[in-house]
Formats: sequence, structure tokens, C-alpha cells
Amino acid sequence: MFSARKHTGGDESAPSNAGVVLIARLNSKTQPIDRGDFYEDPLHNRLEARGLGAVSGGGTQLMDEPHGIAFVDVEIFARDASEETLTAIIEELEAIGVPKGSKLFVEKSEDGKQFGTLEGLGLFLNGVDLPTEVYETSDVNELIRRCGALMGDDYAMMGYWQGARETGLYFYGPSFEHMKIAIENFVANSPLCQMSRIEQIA
Repeated sequence: MFSARKHTGGDESAPSNAGVVLIARLNSKTQPIDRGDFYEDPLHNRLEARGLGAVSGGGTQLMDEPHGIAFVDVEIFARDASEETLTAIIEELEAIGVPKGSKLFVEKSEDGKQFGTLEGLGLFLNGVDLPTEVYETSDVNELIRRCGALMGDDYAMMGYWQGARETGLYFYGPSFEHMKIAIENFVANSPLCQMSRIEQIA
């Protein structure tokens, strides 16, 4: 599940043996290729700047259809596991934008500290039951752009999943209700969104 982290710059020397491994389990349906851009790289930079530790790896847990992506794990090599350090790391995680329902675990502990501020909306497009011409003439990238514009600058699509019957588009921001209301008229009138469904995912 875990892959080695590729640093984007700065000192790439290995961390010292003194420290502790934390797992930030993010309630985010983000593809592995995007995980570094949204979470690992910005968090790594913020942790190093405060002397809290460094991001040492990450992974994306997949699920059977129709769910696709379950969660994202970010592995952190922290200076220690004191309450002060854990609180500071959670502050940095929330500063970069993390969905509600996320948890921070100390090594192999099963009791995680909950955190997260963002809510999530999943727009699930029907991939099999619409007329063939709808799929041939519609542009899902334009649909994503329109949804993002309607939601506003505080919202973004941070993941997707293409299954056998559905394609899930995952948007995150301060309010699920805002996202739902912002796009409901567009969704109702978009040919590609017919027979789609909306779910709260965070």
C-alpha cells in the first residue's frame, strides 16, 4: 500500500533514528498520482519548517466497486509523540485542507485522534445507461470545470474513480450543502449527469 516518497527539493538526507512514526489516515478519495500534490508535499514542507518531522511515505487504500477509494494514508516521521507535537501536526494537516473524519495514529495504535475541517461531495455519473450519443458528445473535463466554477474558489475536485458502471467525482470544501445547492440546477440539466447521484462523503 505504501510507496516511497519522492521529495521535490531541499535536503533529502534520511531522518535520524530518534523519533516516532505516525500515520495520518485521511478521509479523502484521492488518486495515488495526486496524493503528493494535495497532501504529502505541502505537509512535508510545513512540518520541516516547524521542526516537527517529515513525510516519509504514503498510500491509497482501494475498495471494491462501487466505492473505489477508501482513504489515503500519509506516513510521518515525527520528532516525538507528545501531545504538543501531535496537536501541532494536526494544525498543519488542517492548514493544508483535510476532510472531516480523518485520524492521526501513533505507530501501531488503534486509537486515533480525529481531525479535519473539509466536507466532501461525491457526484456519481452513470457510465452505462445513458444514450450512446451522450457519452460520445459530452466532455467530463468541462463538467468538472463548470462544477468547480459554480462552487467557488474555496472548493476543488481532489479525486475521482472510474468503475465499471459509474464514475465518481470527489469535491471538497467548507460545506457539503453549499456544493450541493451550487451545482444542483446544472446537474439537473446536464445530459451527462442524467441518472447520476450525489452523496456526502465527508
